[in-house]
Amino acid sequence: MRARLLRLADMLRQSYWFLPSLMAAAAILLAGGMIWLDSYQGSLWMDRLPWLRASRPSGARQLLSAIGGSMITVAGTVFSVTIAAVVYASGQYGPRLLSNFMRDRGNQITLGTFIATFLYCLVVLRTVRSPEESGGVGFVPNLALLVAVLLALCSIAVLIFFIHHVPSKIHINNVIEDVGQRLLREVGHRFPRLLGDPSDPRHDDEAAIPDPLRRYGDARPTSKLRLVESTGTGYIQFVRDEELLRLAASHDLVIRLHYQPGDFVHAGRPLLEAWPAERCGEEAYRALANTFLIGSQRTALQDLRFLIDELVEIAARALSRGVNDPFTAVTCLDWLSAAMSDLCGREIPSHLRQDEEGSLRVIAHPHGFNEFLDRGFGALAQYCANDMVAAQRFLSSLGEVAMVCDDPKRLAAIKRYVDRIARLARSRLEGFNRIAVTDRANMLRNALEQPDYRWQLRDEAAWLGGAA
Repeated sequence: MRARLLRLADMLRQSYWFLPSLMAAAAILLAGGMIWLDSYQGSLWMDRLPWLRASRPSGARQLLSAIGGSMITVAGTVFSVTIAAVVYASGQYGPRLLSNFMRDRGNQITLGTFIATFLYCLVVLRTVRSPEESGGVGFVPNLALLVAVLLALCSIAVLIFFIHHVPSKIHINNVIEDVGQRLLREVGHRFPRLLGDPSDPRHDDEAAIPDPLRRYGDARPTSKLRLVESTGTGYIQFVRDEELLRLAASHDLVIRLHYQPGDFVHAGRPLLEAWPAERCGEEAYRALANTFLIGSQRTALQDLRFLIDELVEIAARALSRGVNDPFTAVTCLDWLSAAMSDLCGREIPSHLRQDEEGSLRVIAHPHGFNEFLDRGFGALAQYCANDMVAAQRFLSSLGEVAMVCDDPKRLAAIKRYVDRIARLARSRLEGFNRIAVTDRANMLRNALEQPDYRWQLRDEAAWLGGAA
């Protein structure tokens, strides 16, 4: 239930109808409340305020009609501008970034404000009556009229905000910052959370896995396993990890996952293997299958690769021949290096997860540092090698990551990408550009080979401040 609520909340945040609908409903309720208060209090209270005068029915109708008509006109204009901005962002930055603009609260509140003001005026307008229309007793909701004027003033303020907000929101640096900040938050959110308790590091990983569930075996007895198959086709958006661990413990099962969030799965493909098969009855089978939420598109709920891919897509488009904007790619590399530097200081959870009693329950295959590095820097190497500015910042970003890295295996992965960008640059760049990139690569490679590589990187003026 919690996973479905999280996905529903994410879908509502990306919708243009939810928040404006809530504001429209609130406006209707506010109009009803103001009309009731006017009918109860009347307009005698206005006599005590010399700067306020009660309106006549004709004037009230004209005022409400003017406010309501202008609000619905501006709402149409706001919607058109929003759609134009979304189309521009989709073509310029990539269609996968549409969700970032759809979830923007500023656009949703702006549209909701104008629609709410229009509906408020419409509801109040129908209650205005002249003495001729009501048999000698007229009714003008003066308090509701005052609130309508206040709503109109608020709408003007929101319009001014919207005019500033739209160009600011589609500015490329703000777009990249939004993705980068979400990536940093997800890195901090995902990796401290573990699925169960980590296995004892003193135990050999493969030795703790039951024979039928071992990934590599000469004769794997698959007949002892129960394969839980996918009921739909699409992207895995969310895995209810806590529920998965609870089900495995309650039915005394050991589970090996085949997929993780962000992967595409076909209907009928096995999502996981459960051992032993006789303990995985139909009820457990259905419950295990329901721990996977499948949708038509990837989301950032549990998929760090999705956010990395967004930064890679922006940088790749910027470095294309039709755009040729290396400085946008530089900004993407800066945020990628920030995320990878943060990831360097975190422990990747073990792929063996235990319950509270210390029994092995789930065998996962989480992505490690090398996989994320390959997803970001590995994908961008071929694009950055065509431009000196991007290639130098590529190397500078790797140097920034290396400065906070202690793991020899991770440093070896960084060195591989230093060699890769140098090799690609030698074949694609010419003259001074090729010399500048290869010299920078040699300097970084030599620094990483020293025991005090961190001080070597800090002492080099080229790395100070990440300057390219």
